[in-house]
Amino acid sequence: MLRVLAVDDEEPALEELLYLLRADPRVRAAEGATDATEALRRITRAVEAGPESDEAIDVLFLDIHMPGLTGLDVARLLAGFARPPFVVFVTAHEGFALQAFDLKAVDYVLKPVRRERLAEAVRRLHELVHATTVPTPAVTPAAEQIPVELGGVTRFVPVEDVVYVEAHGDYARLHTDHGSHLVRIPISALEERWAARGFVRIHRSHLVALARIDELRLEGGATSVRLGDTDLAVSRRHARHLRDLLMRRPGGRST
Repeated sequence: MLRVLAVDDEEPALEELLYLLRADPRVRAAEGATDATEALRRITRAVEAGPESDEAIDVLFLDIHMPGLTGLDVARLLAGFARPPFVVFVTAHEGFALQAFDLKAVDYVLKPVRRERLAEAVRRLHELVHATTVPTPAVTPAAEQIPVELGGVTRFVPVEDVVYVEAHGDYARLHTDHGSHLVRIPISALEERWAARGFVRIHRSHLVALARIDELRLEGGATSVRLGDTDLAVSRRHARHLRDLLMRRPGGRST
C-alpha cells in the first residue's frame, strides 16, 4: 500500500486531495505539507530512515505554483536523492506538462481533481511501487512516455507507440497506431531526445521510428518510406543516411 505526502500551499485544496487519497484502499497513509521546505525536510527524514520505516514516503503529490520553491524545483532537487519517491504533479495549469515529462513525473493531474482521475494515477503508482520489489532491471516509465492532452485530461503516451512525428511549427504531431496527438515541442527537440531510441529524421517535416519502416522505395529519383499504410517522402539530404541505417538493420530491405 502507498505511503503518500501531498504538498500544496492552499489548505482547502490540500485537504480535498488528502480526503480523496485516504479514501482509496491502495493508500496506506497520506500526510500533507503546505510548503516545499517542509516537504523536503520530511522527504530527507524518510530517505534517512529507510524504506521500511514508519516515515517512509513512496509518492509525492506536488502542486507547482507555491511560494519560495515551486513543485518543479522540488522535483529537480529529488534527482539528487539515491531513492527518491515517485512524483505526481497536481496543478491548475496545463502548460507545465512537458517539464513534468523531463523531470520524470509519473503523472500530471489537473485541478479541480476528479476522483476517477486521481484513482487512475494511484493505480499507476501502485503498480510501479509493487514492481520495485521485483528483482528486475528498473525502468523509469516517465522517461519512456510523453504527456498529451485528451479532452482536457493529460495522458502519457509510451514513446514506443509512436510510429512517426510530423512537424507543426513549434508543435509536433505524434502519430501512433491508434491516432495522433499534438504536443507543444518542436520536432528538432524530439529528434535529439529520441535518437537513442531509434528515431531518425527523414525530412524537415518528419521524424520516424526506424523499426517501424516496412519499405524504402526509390522511384524516378525520389525516395520514400512506407510505415504501415502511410507513405512519407525522404529528402535528398537524409536519403543516403537513412538507406545506410536500414541496410545495417537486421532484415532491412528496400524496393
